[in-house]
Amino acid sequence: MPEYLNQKEAFIKCKQEGRFIIIEEIDNEKINATLVIAEADILSANSIKKNIQKQSIQWSSIYKLYYDALHELAESFMHFEKVKIQNHQCLFAYLCEKHPELEMNWEFFEKVRTKRNGINYYGKPVTYEDWIIVELQFTLYINKLKEEIKKKLKII
Repeated sequence: MPEYLNQKEAFIKCKQEGRFIIIEEIDNEKINATLVIAEADILSANSIKKNIQKQSIQWSSIYKLYYDALHELAESFMHFEKVKIQNHQCLFAYLCEKHPELEMNWEFFEKVRTKRNGINYYGKPVTYEDWIIVELQFTLYINKLKEEIKKKLKII
């Protein structure tokens, strides 16, 4: 298991490793497409949520769909700064470090990132209880990023 890094340590490590890549231009079409995809992920997750039992293995699918939406939106938000970030931890470290005005919590990002990695790489399913702990914060962060992206798209 990798060593835990706090926000500042992760940001510095990512910067030293060259994980923040400068891109040439802002791609509005890609950003708009990502918004649509993220919204579809949330709609799919919410559709599944309506029809499952607390003991269902499908909580892992819901978790991954929300995580993917959050990741996609964070990545799109970075496009406005002409930055492409090579991994999820570095993406969230950059977002928290460079945008404190968004009031997003590094600990939350690390919690959901490592839980999602547990699903994808170690076969560790998410329970209903795991989901309930993060549901509100997922929703708040997703909505906040969508709102910020839409504001920036109107300016460009």
